[in-house]
Amino acid sequence: MTIQIITDGNSDLSTEIIHQLGISIVPLHIHFGSETYDSSMDTDLFYQKMRDAEELPKTSSPSPGDFYNIYKSLDPSKDILVLCVTSQLSSTYNHALMAKDMYEEEGYTNKIEVIDSRTASAGLGFLAVKAALLSKAGHSFHELQEKLKECVKQTRTYFSLDTLENVVKGGRMSRLKGTVASMLNIKILMQASDEGAIEVVEKVRGTQRVLKRMIDKVGDAWQYADRSLIALAHSNCEERAKQFMSNLMEKYPFENVLYLNMGPVIGTYAGEGGILVAFQDGSKDYE
Repeated sequence: MTIQIITDGNSDLSTEIIHQLGISIVPLHIHFGSETYDSSMDTDLFYQKMRDAEELPKTSSPSPGDFYNIYKSLDPSKDILVLCVTSQLSSTYNHALMAKDMYEEEGYTNKIEVIDSRTASAGLGFLAVKAALLSKAGHSFHELQEKLKECVKQTRTYFSLDTLENVVKGGRMSRLKGTVASMLNIKILMQASDEGAIEVVEKVRGTQRVLKRMIDKVGDAWQYADRSLIALAHSNCEERAKQFMSNLMEKYPFENVLYLNMGPVIGTYAGEGGILVAFQDGSKDYE
């Protein structure tokens, strides 16, 4: 590629995809008490440790120095496009910008564009894959920037929470409300807003109903959707995710599926049993 693509560890991209498309990853960090891991840690190990822990792990963003070191490690004759997890959830985007200033002050002349993805997990991975494919197709750096900024505006990200345990542990819901919701079998359908914030769309009784509502949301945008690719991430519920995607593809057959394991960053928020989908909806240009 003539353009180098960087994203952060929240993208949940597999090692195979990273190597295949030549994407560079700047990891986030996961802290279980005094133990620190990066976001590429084995997902089975992560969910086991989170299940056993009394408190949720803490997450921290890459430092400006982490980004700066990645910039310096790449070919200085090639421009760099950086896609970061939504700035509504993390300081990662701001740190990437700070590193860009550091890099330019060192006298490097290749261009760096840092883009706030306004999404996370498979949504971010979806955009990084799009960027890499466009770069491989020979688009100029200016064209790539413009296409990705448009894609960010049009990316829809929906996800379901099967358990409220982590929401309660993280202090986002009282234990009493969490207990009542669990007794009533309440599941939550959420989305990334146009600004990249996490917001509740609906509260639904039952796992199958909330997953059906997520498929309905894809259907609402189907007429204008880019049908070349949809991304899915699951938080330690592979069989459920496969059945969900089979049901979705039966009604709305995307050409390709980017299938990912949800890593530690969003997995800490979602808990086990969560499913996230992301795709491009061309029905509207978002500001």
